[in-house]
Amino acid sequence: MANNSTMSYTYDDYVEYLCPDTFNFETVSGAFFILIFIFSIIGNALLVCVLVLYENLKNVTNIFILNLACSDLIFTVTLPFWAIYHLHHWIFGDFSCKFLTGAYYVGLYSSVILLTAMTVDRFITVVLHNWPSNPVRRHSGAVVACTAAWVISIAACVRDAVKVKVEVDWNNYSTCEQFDDPDANLGYHLQVSLLFFLPLAIIVFCYSAIFRTVQQASNRRRHRTVVMVLCIVTAFFICWGPYNVILLIRSFYEPIGCNAHEHFHIAYSICRILAFSHCCMNPLLYMLSQNARANLLQLLPCNKARRNNRENGHSQSSVVVPNTTFTAQNSAVLLELPS
Repeated sequence: MANNSTMSYTYDDYVEYLCPDTFNFETVSGAFFILIFIFSIIGNALLVCVLVLYENLKNVTNIFILNLACSDLIFTVTLPFWAIYHLHHWIFGDFSCKFLTGAYYVGLYSSVILLTAMTVDRFITVVLHNWPSNPVRRHSGAVVACTAAWVISIAACVRDAVKVKVEVDWNNYSTCEQFDDPDANLGYHLQVSLLFFLPLAIIVFCYSAIFRTVQQASNRRRHRTVVMVLCIVTAFFICWGPYNVILLIRSFYEPIGCNAHEHFHIAYSICRILAFSHCCMNPLLYMLSQNARANLLQLLPCNKARRNNRENGHSQSSVVVPNTTFTAQNSAVLLELPS
C-alpha cells in the first residue's frame, strides 16, 4: 500500500517520502527563478527598446535578435509562477498549468529554432558568399524563418500543454506535472532529439565551415557578426545542454538509496537553474557590440539629461558670443564719436 501511494507522487515527493532528511532544493530554485525573472525582464525589455528605436530592423541579424528577445520574454513571464510552485505548491488551477507549460515550451523551442536559422544565415553569408542573393530576398527569408519558428514552436507545445495536469495528493499538495506514460516519454524523447540535438548538429556543421572560411579570409574584421552570433549560440547550448542530457538520463536511470536520490535531485535542480538563466544571457552578449552600448546609453534618462544640458550650454554660448561682439562694436563706435 505504501509503495502504491508513493508511486503516485511526483519525483520530489518520492525523494522526501523515502528520505525525510534529504536537502530540499526547491526553496533555492524558487529564489533563483525570481532573480532570473528580474534580470531577464530588465535586460530583454531594454534590448527590445534599443532594437526598435535605434537599430536598423532591415538588418537580418537584428531581426533574429529581436525575435530571440521576444522568445526570452515569453519564457521569462512564466518564471514567477514556477517560483511560487517550488516555494509553496501549485495554486493557479488546471488551465493555468496547461497555458504556462505551453508558454514555457514556446519560449524554449522558438529560441533553438531561431538560433539555428540565424546560424544558417551566417553560413550562407560567409561560406556561400558567391551565392546570388540580394538584401530584399535575405530580409524576406529572415521574416519567413522567424514566422516558421513561431508556428512550429506553438504547434510543438500543444502536446506538452495537453499532457500536463494538476493533481492533489492526500496532504492537499497540488502539483502541475506530466505523469509517467511510456508513450508520452517516447514522444518527448523524439521531440527533444528533433528540437535540440538536431539543431545542435546543424549548428556545429555550419560553424565548422564558417571557421574554415574565416581562417582563409584576408580581411577578418567583416566577420565580427559571426563572433557575436557564435557567442549567443554557444551560451544557449552551454545553459540548456546539461539540462536536456539529465532529462534523458532521468527517463531510464532510477537512483538507489537516499544518497543517490539526493545527489541526482541536486544535480537536476542545478542544471535546471542553469538552463533557466539563459534568458538573461542574450542582452549581455548583444552589448558586446560597441554600437549597441552607444544606443543603450542614448536610451538611459541620465544620458538624455546630460546631452540636453550640453546642447543648452552650446546654444547659450552661441547666443552670448554674438551679443558680446555686438556690444564691443557699439563701444568702438561710441569711442570714435567725440573725434
